[in-house]
Amino acid sequence: MMELRHLVYFVTVAEERNFTRAAQRLRVVQSGVSAAVRTLERELGARLFERSSQRVTLTDAGAALLPEARATIDAAQAARDAVQEVRGGLRGTLRIGTLISVPFVDLPRLLGRFRADHPAVDLRLRAAPTGSAGLAASLADGELDVAFLSLPGRTPPGLSCRILAEEPIVGVLPVAHRLAERPELTLADLADEPFVDSPPGYGNRTEVDRGFAAAGLHRRVALEVADIATVRQYVREGLGIALIPRFSVPDEPGLRVVPVTTDLRWTFAVATASARRPTAAVRALLSLVDRYR
Repeated sequence: MMELRHLVYFVTVAEERNFTRAAQRLRVVQSGVSAAVRTLERELGARLFERSSQRVTLTDAGAALLPEARATIDAAQAARDAVQEVRGGLRGTLRIGTLISVPFVDLPRLLGRFRADHPAVDLRLRAAPTGSAGLAASLADGELDVAFLSLPGRTPPGLSCRILAEEPIVGVLPVAHRLAERPELTLADLADEPFVDSPPGYGNRTEVDRGFAAAGLHRRVALEVADIATVRQYVREGLGIALIPRFSVPDEPGLRVVPVTTDLRWTFAVATASARRPTAAVRALLSLVDRYR
């Protein structure tokens, strides 16, 4: 008979793409994880993973099972939460996604307070290797429980978002640039310039790309930098110009910050998957957010 433990082991292997790492994360022996997955495969009559010496990948059957397994585990966690809230004290795992170098939530203090209040909850924090778009996909897929991200425009289907901060996007140029003394800039002024920007999928990149497309303009991104806080350093060295949120450009020598006439805005939000009822741990974290903004 299929057991919840089998699904937990299956999901962990799928996330880690490795039986050894899955066993370490679960704090069990690897043979136990392998046996549980084999039992699940026998019961379902299908292979769930392709195994090689280099990697473990999901089969089509495994990919079909993954969201259903996560939903089942979430439902079981919700049942445990209901009992634990009555008894007092939260348990379980809270999976949090976040952007890099965003100052609007003091995440270390927030998580420190949460840990002090709920020491039995296992916190797992993951930065965004593919920006806000990757965080949003991980929320929708059930890989994350909550995420701090930037999603310009309308909230994507399947997510619930609460905006925590909003910033204008400004032009950042080296002081010696020919446009640096302008009181303001249009997108047309900048269209022929090389840009330093975040990779596709990051909220600021999405908003700027959308602005240029709406204006019927093309631009060239010469350098892609994952950490928005370092973009200005490349601009200062003359490697391009940037359109980035105002918070990411402290006043410093060598740079000129110029307003842009087009209303480009960067938003910062906390998001959950609307299709899943937030766990007690998620609700507890969300209740603390405003205290650490």
